[in-house]
Amino acid sequence: MSTLLQVMDVTKIYRNQPKPSLDHVSFEVAQGEFLGIMGASGSGKTTLLNVLSTIDVPTSGHIIMGKNHIEKFGQEQSADFRKNNLGFIFQEYFLLDSLTVRENIAVPLTLLHKSVQEIDRNVKELAELFGITSQLKKYPSELSGGQRQRVAAARAMVKGPSLIFADEPTGALDSSSATELLAALTKVNHTLGTTILMVTHDPYAASYTDRILYFKDGHIISELQRHHTERRNFYETIMQESARQNEKR
Repeated sequence: MSTLLQVMDVTKIYRNQPKPSLDHVSFEVAQGEFLGIMGASGSGKTTLLNVLSTIDVPTSGHIIMGKNHIEKFGQEQSADFRKNNLGFIFQEYFLLDSLTVRENIAVPLTLLHKSVQEIDRNVKELAELFGITSQLKKYPSELSGGQRQRVAAARAMVKGPSLIFADEPTGALDSSSATELLAALTKVNHTLGTTILMVTHDPYAASYTDRILYFKDGHIISELQRHHTERRNFYETIMQESARQNEKR
């Protein structure tokens, strides 16, 4: 696999904080990878997402995507980069209640002034992958929480972004809805080759990823690779590693 994102010696220090939120962090994300980020509250996960998505600027280090050193982008460049290259899935759905499911999914393509034909084709493809084809004419208020999150995920992916950032996407879902979302994300990852970076505290959600980086105090302290093991076996490995990290606190 080719490398999509390089994070090189990245440090982020906020004023009036005794320790860096990120402290010389380095790793790579491969094209088509489903990467999990785990760690306790305050470990640096949110700061990492902010600097990788150009919402915040690192104090030092380099973040390279394609041929771009995105840490050097100004405000306008950063906004264009996010619009053209990134997709976001949050714990909250942020759907527009006045729009149908189809219209909600289509919003990013509409803002990019894509043709009606392209919008229709992309919306149908994502709706099928996320199992929400029968919901396209409904409004968000008519959907379950799990269906709303799958609509939000389809919206994040409809423009074919280079990288998806998913920040605790199953945090507000019950176990059944979480499983449906994670299975759909895995399907999209495999079918379309979409690269996903997911922050989660949940070992079950993390078991759907290809690789996990554990953060603590702004550092990467360990890494787990799934390789070709069954998801259930990977889940057990994650639980063991999480227990080991908790014992060290």
